Amino acid sequence: MIEAVINYSFMQNAVMSAFFASIICGIIGTIVIEKKLVMMSGGIAHTSFGGIGLGYYAGFEPLLGALVFAVVSAISIVKIKNNTTTKSDTLIGLFWSVGMALGILFISFTPGYPPTMSTYLFGDILTTSRFDVIFAGLLSFFILFIIRSYYKYWKAYLFDDEFLSVMGINTQFMEYFLFILIAFAIVVVIKLVGIILVIALLTAPAAIARIYTYSLKKMMIISVFLSMFFSGTGLFLSYNFDVPSGATIIILAGGSYLLIALFKNLYRNNFIR
Repeated sequence: MIEAVINYSFMQNAVMSAFFASIICGIIGTIVIEKKLVMMSGGIAHTSFGGIGLGYYAGFEPLLGALVFAVVSAISIVKIKNNTTTKSDTLIGLFWSVGMALGILFISFTPGYPPTMSTYLFGDILTTSRFDVIFAGLLSFFILFIIRSYYKYWKAYLFDDEFLSVMGINTQFMEYFLFILIAFAIVVVIKLVGIILVIALLTAPAAIARIYTYSLKKMMIISVFLSMFFSGTGLFLSYNFDVPSGATIIILAGGSYLLIALFKNLYRNNFIR
């Protein structure tokens, strides 16, 4: 595999994309876990499929369409949730289904043979382009800068946003900004594991990290390295055994969480009285 990385540009793109996406997943995934936004993130991810379909229909980069749909849906969900009595799970279900339906509709209107959607639905890290790598790299550095520069504010927002509001900080703006970051993160990870599996890669590493520490900073660091491990191992297995990369990465991540949680529970029950 090392020779392939050296000799083939598609492997170089895959490795770099996995590296940057792991940074994004580790940081944003930790926030998603701590703020209990897993299902909300799932709704944004599936809504982005409408933008992918629009991209194919209108003839522009599908991931740009996915980004627009993801950001618009994120802002809309927060706006509607804060200004109406509609419950969050109702909004998630509506955006989830409407986004998928729009994607199918746009694809059906696309002239010629309908494009295959497996890469976007289930992911294929080996198909990542240089554009995907650049986009993931810019976003990862942007997220690192934002979280590092305003770490104390983000920590306060996650655990006690009322106190932050009393201090005069605009927590509503932080909420909108957080959902936009989640939307960006989801679009980056789509090429790796697909829309259907994206939530697992966002949450599994952070969930594993939370088993061992409650420190937000340590959780983020552990999550980043776990994401790198799962993505790298999944890429290796996908390349060498010709198996779907997205499914392989998710099985590794989800299976690891289940095993670690199970063994820790057994240890607690058998050795701690």
